[in-house]
Amino acid sequence: MTIAEIQQEILRIKKERDICILAHSYQAREILEVADFTGDSYKLSVDASKSTNKNIVMSGVRFMAETCKILAPEKRVFLPNPHAGCSMADQMDKQLISQVKEKYPDYTVVAYINTTADLKTICDVCVTSSSAVEICRKIENDNILFIPDCNLGDYVAKQLPEKNFKLLSGGCPIHACVNTDDVKKAKSLYPNAEVLVHPECTPDVVAMADYVGSTSGIMNYAINSDKKEFIIGTEISIAEHLQYMCPDKKFHYLSLKLICPNMKSTTLVDLYNCVKGDAGEEIILDDATIGDAKKCIDEMIRLG
Repeated sequence: MTIAEIQQEILRIKKERDICILAHSYQAREILEVADFTGDSYKLSVDASKSTNKNIVMSGVRFMAETCKILAPEKRVFLPNPHAGCSMADQMDKQLISQVKEKYPDYTVVAYINTTADLKTICDVCVTSSSAVEICRKIENDNILFIPDCNLGDYVAKQLPEKNFKLLSGGCPIHACVNTDDVKKAKSLYPNAEVLVHPECTPDVVAMADYVGSTSGIMNYAINSDKKEFIIGTEISIAEHLQYMCPDKKFHYLSLKLICPNMKSTTLVDLYNCVKGDAGEEIILDDATIGDAKKCIDEMIRLG
């Protein structure tokens, strides 16, 4: 079968089986083309909760599918590739953070959405990369334990010097792997390009950027800017998608190291087999986990 034929089959089957397909922006172009909704992890979770379909297929990674299940517990949620995890989300668990909370009992625990459902059950509020600064600003407590990404936490802390942040050693190894030499090299190759980076990058890389923002923030900035050339400092698929969306502009990778193997592990055939019911994994969470994990997400919505 050709890519187009597989896509047509996916579109046909999802109608028959009442399936809504969600695809994260880091997924391959051929997957995004058959999705009902695309975007960052939180946007997709909200899309899932608003969907009228009985079945949700999240083409992304496990914590995203879990968040969909938390926000739409009455729906059946599937992950096309069961091995698609998130190295950041798996870095910290409930036991570890429970011990840290005992050391800092007067701190509000702020969890990046890139965490497991189990860990969210003991956190006070959830944030996304686009909402973290605003939500942390609105938290009444000036003491904040920010997990798991210390780079995003550092970025937020610098925007809110009036707050006292406690950060742990964790984060996205993909974004953290680029360094200032990579930025210098990219700037020398493309001197007319603006540098757009994700706040999961290290502080010294963030300091060299013309714009710092979430995946959707980077895309919106590039689309709406009157500039014509950009160096993209996040997963390389974003530069590819922007090329399709803005063919009159030039997009360059900050580094070829910015490839997420977990995101790349889901293929169009995985999605095809999942909607057929021949592959994939249904996300099952008990009622207690859903109820407790939803509290920090509800607080995010309230403050956001």
